[in-house]
Amino acid sequence: MDAVAGASVSSSSARLRPCPRPRRIGNVAPATVRRRSRRRAVTCAAAADADVVGLFDAAKLTVDRFVESGMVVGLGSGPASGLAIQYLGTRLRRGSLTGILGIPSSTISASEAEKAGIQVSSYEEGTQIDFAFTDADIIEEDTMTAVIGRRKTESGEPSFMVEKGIVKSADKLAFIIGHEKYVKGIEGSIPVLVKSANWIDTAEEIDDLFLGDAEVWRRPSIGTAGPLGGDFPLVTKEGHHVLDVIFTTPIPDLGKVAESLEKIAGVVDHGIVSSIP
Repeated sequence: MDAVAGASVSSSSARLRPCPRPRRIGNVAPATVRRRSRRRAVTCAAAADADVVGLFDAAKLTVDRFVESGMVVGLGSGPASGLAIQYLGTRLRRGSLTGILGIPSSTISASEAEKAGIQVSSYEEGTQIDFAFTDADIIEEDTMTAVIGRRKTESGEPSFMVEKGIVKSADKLAFIIGHEKYVKGIEGSIPVLVKSANWIDTAEEIDDLFLGDAEVWRRPSIGTAGPLGGDFPLVTKEGHHVLDVIFTTPIPDLGKVAESLEKIAGVVDHGIVSSIP
C-alpha cells in the first residue's frame, strides 16, 4: 500500500516527458505515473523492478488511478496486465467498481478476465475504449514510443495486431513496465506482419533497408529457426507471416523505423506503437 500511496503523478500541457526513476519508500520502490494533458492521455506506470511485487504495485496503481465505473477497458497482454486484470476483478467483486466491460487483446487475457469475473466483448475496429492498459516489451524514453509483440504466446498466435488496435482506439492508455524496459537506445526485435504471398521479397526489401543494422528472420510456430522460419513457420489466422527484424545496434529513431516499414509493399502492420497519433 505504501507503493500506491507514495506514487507521484505529474502532468504537462506541452509535451510528454519520460517517467522519472521512483523514490524508494522504506524497502519498497513506488510505481510512477506520468501523463500529459490532451484528449488521448498516454501514461506510464513503471515498477522499479521486474518482480511480481513491483509489477503488482504498478498494476494496482493503474487500476486505482484510471479505471472508473461504467468504463470500457482494453485488457492488455503480458505478466503485468494479467496482474491488473486480477486486481480489476477484485475491485468488481468488492463493489468498488461496477459496470466495467473488458475488451481482451488476446485469448490469454480473455481467459484471465473470465476467471476474474469481468464481463468481456470482442474487439472490432471502431470500438470506443475509454481506457486501456498493456505491457510493453520496451519503451523509448524520449518519445514514449513502445514496442509490443516480441513475446510468443502459448498458442503461437501473435496478439500484437489486436493489442495495437485496442491501444490506438483508447482515449487513455497506460503501459505497465519495469524500469529496465524503459531505455534510451532500443535494440532487439521489431515484429512485422507481412502478407504470405511474396513474403521473401518483402523480407529482402526490409533487409536492404536496414542493411548492416538488423537481421530479418521469419518467426516459427514452434521451436527456434533461422531466417526462413524452419519447417513450421508461423502463419496467422489471416494467412500472414511474422518477421522479426532484429536490430543489433541501438535504433536512433524508432518512429522513423515505423514510417519506413509502412512504406514497404507487403507489410500489413508492425509492433511499434507511437504515443502521438
